[in-house]
Amino acid sequence: MPAKKLRSKKNPKVLGRRVFRVSRSRTGLGVFATKPIKKNAYIVEYTGPLLTNAQCDARADNRYWFEVNARWTIDGSPRSNVARYINHSCRPNADPMIRDRRIWIKAIRNIAPGDEITYDYGKDHWNAYIKPKGCLCAKCREKRARERAEARAVNARKRRRAERAAAR
Repeated sequence: MPAKKLRSKKNPKVLGRRVFRVSRSRTGLGVFATKPIKKNAYIVEYTGPLLTNAQCDARADNRYWFEVNARWTIDGSPRSNVARYINHSCRPNADPMIRDRRIWIKAIRNIAPGDEITYDYGKDHWNAYIKPKGCLCAKCREKRARERAEARAVNARKRRRAERAAAR
């Protein structure tokens, strides 16, 4: 049974249709805000066929599966599911909310136009898909760049000491 989409007329908390766009990001396709999104606003619903865990065990692994609870999982692989393009971040600006076998992506802070909408995928997805390749979120890239700069500075100090020692 596929999860249904709610229109903004039926649910006033759901933002209108043109609040985000799908376009290229550093990690592939991503979802970007086109209008300001306020904290606690529902952005989009994660849609797709609702599967039991027995059906998931029978199928090949899919990175777009979203576990609703111990019994149900949503297969978010259809391209009509715009929420599947929301990328992972270690410092997210949105969070999935699970209610009645439905998953809504909700803003956890104000999002400015042009900002990428991200949420934390969780430990299981991290270990299976992200950790082997390395996290590409902005915070992790900044951390790696800072670590590389510190390592370059340490190596430069060692070279200068060795040059001074060789000159004596």
